[in-house]
Amino acid sequence: MLWGTFSWAALGPVVVVEQTLKAANYPNIIADQLHPYMAFVFPTGNGIFQQDNAPCHKARIELKWFEEHTDEFHLISWPPNSPVLNPMEHIWDVMERQLRVQTPPCPNISTLRNRCLDIWYNLSPVMFQKLVASIPKQVAAVLKAKEGATRY
Repeated sequence: MLWGTFSWAALGPVVVVEQTLKAANYPNIIADQLHPYMAFVFPTGNGIFQQDNAPCHKARIELKWFEEHTDEFHLISWPPNSPVLNPMEHIWDVMERQLRVQTPPCPNISTLRNRCLDIWYNLSPVMFQKLVASIPKQVAAVLKAKEGATRY
């Protein structure tokens, strides 16, 4: 499993998670990876972090950590059963498509990890800038559709 983050300004870290991501190990990623990245990219504390509703993201320990750091950046409250508007999903899709066309297929987990990291660090800044810039348009389309389908 991979955990990663990005903003309009910069591609963030990616972490290979060797075990299932749970509430017990997610705080380490937040503190060791997300926190320094957000401090670097948003030094004035105006950054906004978006994550999905995975159980480890909603655990009390994580929410408490984010509350303790609200002066440094903000966590978007993501309602359950909401449309998937997280731009990270597009990045995972791009990475998966790039992996699927590589030949030969990954013979082992080590090769898979190395290929994933190579793809991550070669993502185009234009791509993640377009993803961030498209968020207001996506939100407007969802609101206009009033729970109906959108092209997103």
